[in-house]
Amino acid sequence: MKTHFCIPVSQERPDALGGRYVLYSVYLDGFLFCRVRYSQLHRWNEQLRRVFGNCLPPFPPKYYLAMTTSMADERRDQLEQYLQNVTVDPNMLRSDVFVDFLKLVQLDTFGIPTKKVSLDVFLPDARSIKVEILTSDTAERVLEVVSCKIGLCRELLGYFGLFLIRFCKEGKLSVVKKLADFELPYVSLRSSQAENCKVGLRKWYLDPSLDSRLMDCKAAVGLIYMQAIQDIKKEWAKPTVVQRQKLEALQKEDNQTKFLALSREVRHYGYIQLDPCTCDYPEPGCGALLSVGNNEISCCVTLPDNRTQDVIFQMSRVKCWQVTFLGTLLETDGPQRTLNQNLELRFQYSEDIHWQWFVIHTKQAFLLSSCFKKMISEKMGKLAAENPEMQIEVPEPGRSKKYHTEQSQKDISGFLLRKSKIKIAEVDCGLGTIKEEDL
Repeated sequence: MKTHFCIPVSQERPDALGGRYVLYSVYLDGFLFCRVRYSQLHRWNEQLRRVFGNCLPPFPPKYYLAMTTSMADERRDQLEQYLQNVTVDPNMLRSDVFVDFLKLVQLDTFGIPTKKVSLDVFLPDARSIKVEILTSDTAERVLEVVSCKIGLCRELLGYFGLFLIRFCKEGKLSVVKKLADFELPYVSLRSSQAENCKVGLRKWYLDPSLDSRLMDCKAAVGLIYMQAIQDIKKEWAKPTVVQRQKLEALQKEDNQTKFLALSREVRHYGYIQLDPCTCDYPEPGCGALLSVGNNEISCCVTLPDNRTQDVIFQMSRVKCWQVTFLGTLLETDGPQRTLNQNLELRFQYSEDIHWQWFVIHTKQAFLLSSCFKKMISEKMGKLAAENPEMQIEVPEPGRSKKYHTEQSQKDISGFLLRKSKIKIAEVDCGLGTIKEEDL
């Protein structure tokens, strides 16, 4: 599936020879990722083409005369589409020519040299471990370093991920974003401008049954055990009184295996809970608390009269969804570092025989979209295992394989001084297919 890249703004700047060039601000998951020139992206495309041939998406052509405003907007939109489409192939995502370029532009954008640094990585129980890395180390590389330090089996790395996590008052935390494998954690942490933000290690799967694949690795069991305890303390997972008493007894015994087995029976075990937000169901402006996992979106809605209503949306009945930025971006000394203050995610849902759009206003819209994609990927993995004749090939965690699905998308619009709309995916989970296309 495509990565959440967008180019909402561009700046025209003078060059050393008296001419002018355009600098594009590229955002990933709502955060400023890098600023690049067309010429840099053009050279990168040529390098990729030498390695991968004609399987690359089309790259916008050079203009040898001055561009009009409409031509400049068209190029920006085309570059946006190129960045999204070039990330569809997981083999390309993991190639040196792909990763090395993105490492360079991240460092250059924020003026960070390549050097040795210490990075604190927080474990699920809020303890941290210090690792020695380079500022140019990717999230994939940092995860490998962390795994070596804690004894996590290398073949299980795909079940975990590095996240930017904001630690709030009273021990609460907010998951800001999942770091992409090619992101530089040190740079992303420095550039995020999020208060009390840290790099954290968490499991990255939303199907609780996948715990079973980790039970032979002591370090992996320890991590998901820590996370289960903390999720219950934070009230992300919601045990009954009886379940809580049994879990407390098992915790005192440090019986991690039985604790996790019982935890999987707990409501919302293994879910990601978002910060309080608003939604338009059953009427506009209702407060909402969302928990996402196990192929569902669980929503506790606060009505205008302060009554609460629990609503569950099954991912198998979600047809498509889109992320929309509702604000405007204005250039001053430079583009703002994040888009996450004015976001909404809307999804189309099958209600009986009718399709209906539901809207969620949340600064974590990109994280929510990533969770949707993760649940679909896990669903496809199950379908492939249960129905090998369907020939659905799903990437294994930590491995590179192509999806045997339709992939096409047109127009993920920019944000400059206008509302813009990002449609991420169109899904038919019941048939085990993924289709991405324009609105």
